[in-house]
Amino acid sequence: MPLRLVIFDCDGVLIDSEPLCDRVVATELTELGWPMTPSECHHRFVGMSFYDMQPLIEAQLDRSLSATWVDNLVARLTAVLRTESRPVPGAAEALAAVAALHLPYRIASNSSHTEMDAKFACAGLAELVAGRLHSAVDIIAGGGRGKPAPDIFLAAAAAEGVASEQCLVIEDSLLGVRGAIAAGMECLGFSPSGDNPALRTSGAALFHSMFDLPALLSARLRYGRSSTGVA
Repeated sequence: MPLRLVIFDCDGVLIDSEPLCDRVVATELTELGWPMTPSECHHRFVGMSFYDMQPLIEAQLDRSLSATWVDNLVARLTAVLRTESRPVPGAAEALAAVAALHLPYRIASNSSHTEMDAKFACAGLAELVAGRLHSAVDIIAGGGRGKPAPDIFLAAAAAEGVASEQCLVIEDSLLGVRGAIAAGMECLGFSPSGDNPALRTSGAALFHSMFDLPALLSARLRYGRSSTGVA
C-alpha cells in the first residue's frame, strides 16, 4: 500500500518532555504517600494516560483520589511544560521534511490539548503542528480508550481520510507501538539510546535519530514497506 499519512507521537518523539513529566508525577505520588523517583515513575507509567494511571495509583494507595485529580495534575505539569519543554533534536527538521515530501502528518498523544499546547509553544513547534493534534482526552470523552488501544491512531487516520494500511506511526513507547500495530499500521520505533528489544519484538522497526527520519521516509516512498526495516 502507498504511504499516505505519517502519525507522530508527541512525548519523547517530538518533545523531550518525558523527564519533566516523570519529575512532576514522581513528586505528586510521593506527596500522596507512594514514594517514587522520576526513574521509577518512567519505568512504571511511560506512555500511559493519567486516566489509566489513576486506578493503579488508587489501588497502591488503597484509597480513592479526588474527582479533579487528573485536572489538578495536568495543571501542575503544564506550568512546568510551559517554560521547560524542548524539542527532540531533529524534530523540527523531520516535520519539515515530511511536508516537503508532500505527506500529511498528524500528532497522536495521550497528553491533553492543554499540555500539548504548552509543550509545542515552548519548544517552538506550535506552527508546525497547528490543526494536527489528537488527544486521548477527546477519545476517552467519546467512549474510546487511550494507548495502547488503537483508537487515537484510527481517529487520526479517519481525520485525514486515509486507510490504516497507508499510515506510518512514529513511536517511542511500548504502549504506543502496541496501539499502532493494533490499528493495523506500520510503525517505526524511535530509540535514541540504542537497541530496544521490547519495541522491536512488538512490531516496530527501530531507528535512533530524528535526523535519520527524512531518509527513511524517502526510502519508504520509493521502495515500499520493507524499506523501513532498519536497525
